Amino acid sequence: MTSKELMYVEDALGHEQYFKTGFAETAGQIKDNDLKSFAQQLSQRHSEIFNSFYNLL
Repeated sequence: MTSKELMYVEDALGHEQYFKTGFAETAGQIKDNDLKSFAQQLSQRHSEIFNSFYNLL
């Protein structure tokens, strides 16, 4: 992997971590069960994407 590709993966990891954490925190504050579930699903999906990028390393 080139240094440029590595920088891209590192950047993508940071973005996915940010989204995962943001959706998890938001889900904890939402009262509506449907919206809460949706935010939790988004957090889980970003966690999966994070793991996919991490496995490239």
